[in-house]
Amino acid sequence: QVQLVESGGGLVQAGGSLRLSCAASGRTFSSYTMGWFRQAPGKEREFVADIRWTGSNTYYADSVKGRFTISRDNAKNMVYLQMSSLKPEDTAVYYCAARYMDYAKYNYWGQGTQVTVSS
Repeated sequence: QVQLVESGGGLVQAGGSLRLSCAASGRTFSSYTMGWFRQAPGKEREFVADIRWTGSNTYYADSVKGRFTISRDNAKNMVYLQMSSLKPEDTAVYYCAARYMDYAKYNYWGQGTQVTVSS
């Protein structure tokens, strides 16, 4: 069982930066691939980025590539999303998620943190 708690959301002007954090419970955090997703009002939830359980591979949605960076600290059971050059279209609730190793499905989700980018 993994419990996830996001933090770090807020209101920022376009062009600004935010860092989201996700604290994970459990002793096997290093065995989980961690992802960030987001959902804007009236839209489907979409993939943003993930980092494999091995820590050596990261993947990004085209819309955030070059602006967002995902990282993890297994010693602290933390995963981060550094967001830079934010745009109004990045406004959404951001969710942290976990899936065991290379399993296809994300089984664990946080409650989400709101990010609002003003123009």
